[in-house]
Amino acid sequence: MNTLTLPVTGMSCVNCAANIQRGLEALDGVSQAQVNFASEQAVVSFDAERLSAADLIGPIQELGFQVALAEFTAPVTGMSCVNCAANIQRTLDQDGDGVVAANVNFASEQLTVRYLPTTVTPEEIAAQVRDLGFDLILPEPDADPQDTEARIREEEIRNQTRTFLTGALFALPLFCLSMARDFGLTGAWSHAPWVNWLFWALATPVQFYTGWDYYKGSYANLKNKTANMDVLIALGSSVAYIYSVAILLLPGLTGHVYFETSAVIITLIKLGKLLEARTKGKTGGAIRKLMGLTPKTATRIRDGVETDIPIASVQAGDHLVIRPGERIPVDGLVHQGSSRVDESMLTGEPIPVTKQEGDSLTGGTVNADGRLILEATRVGRDTVLAQIIRMVQEAQGSKAPIQALADRVAAVFVPGVILAALATFALWWSIGGEFVPAMIRLTAVLVIACPCAMGLATPTAVMAGTGKGAENGILFKRSEALETAAKLDTLVLDKTGTITEGKPGVTDVLPIANISPETLLFRAAVLERGSEHPVGQAIVEYARDQDLSLAEPENFKAHPGFGVEGQVEGIALKLGKPGWFESQVLAPHNQQIQDLQRQGKTVVVLSMEDDIQGLIAVADTLKPDSARAVATLKQAGLRVIMLTGDNAHTARVIGDEVGVDEILAEVRPEDKAQTIQELQAQGHQVGMVGDGINDAPALAQAHVGFAIGTGTDVAMETGDVILSSGRLSGITTAIHISRKTLAVIRQNLFFAFIYNIILIPLAAGALAPFDSLPNMLRHLHPILAALAMAASSISVVSNSLRLYQSRLPGENDS
Repeated sequence: MNTLTLPVTGMSCVNCAANIQRGLEALDGVSQAQVNFASEQAVVSFDAERLSAADLIGPIQELGFQVALAEFTAPVTGMSCVNCAANIQRTLDQDGDGVVAANVNFASEQLTVRYLPTTVTPEEIAAQVRDLGFDLILPEPDADPQDTEARIREEEIRNQTRTFLTGALFALPLFCLSMARDFGLTGAWSHAPWVNWLFWALATPVQFYTGWDYYKGSYANLKNKTANMDVLIALGSSVAYIYSVAILLLPGLTGHVYFETSAVIITLIKLGKLLEARTKGKTGGAIRKLMGLTPKTATRIRDGVETDIPIASVQAGDHLVIRPGERIPVDGLVHQGSSRVDESMLTGEPIPVTKQEGDSLTGGTVNADGRLILEATRVGRDTVLAQIIRMVQEAQGSKAPIQALADRVAAVFVPGVILAALATFALWWSIGGEFVPAMIRLTAVLVIACPCAMGLATPTAVMAGTGKGAENGILFKRSEALETAAKLDTLVLDKTGTITEGKPGVTDVLPIANISPETLLFRAAVLERGSEHPVGQAIVEYARDQDLSLAEPENFKAHPGFGVEGQVEGIALKLGKPGWFESQVLAPHNQQIQDLQRQGKTVVVLSMEDDIQGLIAVADTLKPDSARAVATLKQAGLRVIMLTGDNAHTARVIGDEVGVDEILAEVRPEDKAQTIQELQAQGHQVGMVGDGINDAPALAQAHVGFAIGTGTDVAMETGDVILSSGRLSGITTAIHISRKTLAVIRQNLFFAFIYNIILIPLAAGALAPFDSLPNMLRHLHPILAALAMAASSISVVSNSLRLYQSRLPGENDS
């Protein structure tokens, strides 16, 4: 199964998204489709052997919507006959991931391609052509392909702005003249017949230019036997407009014309949709910020010559120059030089990391001071940053379970509102016997109903929540995980690599003979230079961190299972586990050794003949924030359990130090998932935190799997939430974001439902019998209804945007 993300334009409410989703799911070969109204994306899983991208786009366009596509034309070289052209075209049409349409002209040797810029790049299309034995000469890129969708959406906003301003230009004088006449502020001339004809002339451009999108959307939806907000707006405004035209044209009909009502309704709603589009755009700020981390160009060095090239032209194996202050363009290894690199975009950690020859570098991070030569290893869509962007896009495009209620209501909302409006019209016409008051109430009901607020309530909050997480090194792979994390009551932590650093480190250097700690460490580290044992490597690494210059040992010999021996500066030394030495030699130091071992530490002894020089203790050290993170999790009401395969003694030492509620030790890897299952059977909502690889079964079994990732390996394929910083404090932040997001979703849904539950009856005249109430409430004018409808969606989106300003645990109140 292939998965495509289609950027859709032109949706006006959640019913549009539901209609598109139904149309896509009806295609033979589509296994799943999710259409997100807030992010304006359709994520489709389909059988690529039965369907192409063009087949998916067709139903969307038939419903009256568009998919943001890019296009380029470029010369093809190497074709010898028309079959060559047919082969290229057929391959791109059938196998080109993200290619919507390809056309090859053999005579002009030109290829024209329409494609999804969020899925494929011109360079990748060119690579497919080259694989067939031809060459595609791409034009010089004038912009990053990632910007194409943004440009198309900006053009849509410009079009909405243009139509709104046109509507305002005609509707404002129409409204002022009409209101002035109604309130007697103008002279007798304003009641002359020609004034109504002027009103018609002013209202018509608004009705059929500013409001054309609503008519077009209504036609497309009704043709496909569906209905959306466009139907409500077109129907509501047309009732007032057509009635007013009838007053003008049909002899025998007299009365007030309502051209200003239809014109102002359309103009206000267009203003609301324009503001909504601009506000919704801010919820996608995290994606744009991530995209902005990739430089547009890179400096390639070949044969000592430096050349600036477009980022799309960088290939694996290229050597790139990274100057101080520059962003690293692609993933790779340090080929030459050393520097500190700011990796906060990936890990959320503000302290730069020292990078030397052979160390990995991640595209989008910042070179702080030194000059580096990078050897590119992963470019384009294969970089970690590109994978993160895709992950955040997919999370923002997915639907949270809490959205299901709103979707069920939205499915029957528009037909229900139309029936309610017709019932309102019939009721008031039968009660008062007057057409106009009944028509006014019908129009008010149609234009005040707002399916948009229900449709935006969940996805805009999910977009803001996942965006807030991405900015802090927390990647929610699905919106379901974002919602479920808020409900967790039990958190199971793997020990090694999660609570601890996952590799041994020196904790104690204890000289016994008349030597300094530095001398003891130096002699032990020189001996261990020839060893491959993890304990020996930990001693060598610790000595280098202390800036000790290490020589090579002489007459080195390893004794597997015991230790090593050799000469350091002419002195014969032995270094190994206590059991390797004579008991009478160690007797004076047994208590000290046992004390260290009770702390869960591995002890090695350095001796010169029978003279004990000192003890060095090694242990898998705690991460700096583990104890604080566990305390914060417990304060948040979670039961924290440590799960490990280590022996009970070592586990108890670590568990007591960090303060977990319960310790489960000596659990084999294959039994970890069973442990999670047993906790779930007790009725707990369980989160599992592990390294994302060894703990994969347990991560999959848990309600939410948190995968610890570091550097360039962020365990993309494991877990529901990726903590790229590798710090346990990320769990606290993730759960905080989840709870805040769920709270905002509930607020949004409450507002959306309450809005419609209260205001639709109000528009229908439910308060009309209560004379003591203000007239505005008893007889809600359609213009006020349109204003309320326009404001409802904006308020929901604005509430979601508050998530970006929410304070995370550990941040200063200031």
